Amino acid sequence: MNGSSDLIARAGTVYLAGAGPGDPSLLTVRALRLLETASTILHDDLVSEEILALANPAAALTSVGKRCGKPRVTQPEIHAMMIAAARAGESVLRLKSGDPLVFGRAGEELEALRAAAVPVEIVPGITSAFSAAAALGTPLTDRAAASRLILATGHHSAAKTDATPIWSGSLPHDSTLALYMPGRHFRALADDLIASGIAADTPVAAISRVSTPHQQTHTTTLADLQDEHVGAAPVLLLIGHAIRIHP
Repeated sequence: MNGSSDLIARAGTVYLAGAGPGDPSLLTVRALRLLETASTILHDDLVSEEILALANPAAALTSVGKRCGKPRVTQPEIHAMMIAAARAGESVLRLKSGDPLVFGRAGEELEALRAAAVPVEIVPGITSAFSAAAALGTPLTDRAAASRLILATGHHSAAKTDATPIWSGSLPHDSTLALYMPGRHFRALADDLIASGIAADTPVAAISRVSTPHQQTHTTTLADLQDEHVGAAPVLLLIGHAIRIHP
């Protein structure tokens, strides 16, 4: 990066950018400059209104979000929209919640853009696990308790038929498991994890709406995790002995 001109969205280019978990102050400088200068913005449903308020006032904003497995705009339609806008000379910001390379379908979109010979750049964002850990004041790794960090999701492509269980096999004792989009059956999930060999007394933090004014946290153990104690979606689960909750 050589100067401020490098931060401006260029015509004919698609930017796959992360908006972070929701708090505008957690946007990267690069993502903010693209928001301010892109002429077409295709955003996920989970990108907050506070972040969208920072967009170029002249930009065309379109929500292409998918929630609860019921897409309003299909993935091929999103590909077509990005390609058409870039070929029309627009600067296109494909704005995703969190980081585009972590459960963000970036692989499918990169493949489509590269096949169409459309220039594309990736702009990282802060993923929810990092923001949640910071908000809770807990490490995700610890020299004494956890030398591994595992990111997993309970959400799968409709084409993937072996979508359950979310986790199988034992979790190494020195690991922290971050579960994105775990669904709403937390008690059943905890039972599955215990049955897979994870100790019932393993600490759990269930964080709802990470980094927003509506953030809620429920801390417990796998043995005591109950559906009714966890806040509204989206929810992130942090599981492992490195999780330390301070009052």
